[in-house]
Amino acid sequence: MIIKNYIYKDLLQKLAWIIGLLILIFASNKFVGFLSDAAEGNLPADMVFMMLGYKILASLPKIFPISILIAVLLVFTRMANDRELVVLEGAGASKAFQMKIVSQFTAIFCLFVALMTLYIAPWAEQNIHLLKERAKEESDISGIRPGQFKEFSQGDRVVYVQNFLPEKSLMEDVFLQVRQEDNLGVLASDNARFQYDRNSGNKYIVFNDGQRYVGEPGSLDYEITEYEKYAILIENATRKSETLKTAALTTDEIISSENMSHKAEFQWRISLIIISFCLSLFSVLLVQSSSNEKRYAPFVIGISVYLIYSNLLGIAQTLLRREIIPEFVGLWSVHVIFILVLFILYYFPQIQLQKNRQ
Repeated sequence: MIIKNYIYKDLLQKLAWIIGLLILIFASNKFVGFLSDAAEGNLPADMVFMMLGYKILASLPKIFPISILIAVLLVFTRMANDRELVVLEGAGASKAFQMKIVSQFTAIFCLFVALMTLYIAPWAEQNIHLLKERAKEESDISGIRPGQFKEFSQGDRVVYVQNFLPEKSLMEDVFLQVRQEDNLGVLASDNARFQYDRNSGNKYIVFNDGQRYVGEPGSLDYEITEYEKYAILIENATRKSETLKTAALTTDEIISSENMSHKAEFQWRISLIIISFCLSLFSVLLVQSSSNEKRYAPFVIGISVYLIYSNLLGIAQTLLRREIIPEFVGLWSVHVIFILVLFILYYFPQIQLQKNRQ
């Protein structure tokens, strides 16, 4: 019991530090990108931290497998270097006993991974989708600054606003310059609003009670029109609103679906749980089998195996989505191969020992 608590405590500390560090690196990278989008007016400023939070939640399941791998490697490599593993084996704590301790710890950790992967991550993806749709509607509004010019449609539309009330999405004392071939038009109004068409994705400015001036630059021949309401297209969407990604679908939806992409997504979510468990056991066996190697050899081998394992899962997911391989093969085949590798690593020293005795 003392040995188990000792290993548990060390594993928990290392795991918390590694997950925290990976989240910090990921968040820093994403935060810079979101700030850039906000500065360009593509993302409202009040959405930056919301988007960052949801992105972190959606990405956590991908962070967990490498985290548990490194945590177990750190703990058992230190114990091997300090000769603690030799002492444990001398006290009767065999390799099987050590793997049992790690598997019990990882089983509890995998319950948390399952919760994040099957429920929380899809929920976060749904909210990311909703925020992106909202950002499309408000991106032009967030880029408007009183007393400054803002270009749309690669400079063919230029807006100037004297006063802007973002909470009401209302622009006061506004004019819009429109360039079409050789003609130049100007619309002036006391107030105007942005309007977003959800179906087409097009963006408009709707002017109220103003004047429209159309003519050729340098000429005194102008056409003046007064209007009560005038809408002009400022952004012509190249595509409609994004459909909900498969990763944003709930687990219940993809389980009941016959779509092969959904089946591949379900197997991928389950695979994140399985790979977390398998990699923790692999780490123990790796340290045991490479105890005489250089100190950092287990980390190089472990991370290389993780990259191969995860890439094979990604390839299998793509093949299953395209219906190149059957569902019963899918991602499960990759796990079966890796479990066979674990058995080989576990029993190989015993086989080698028996051969030496013969």
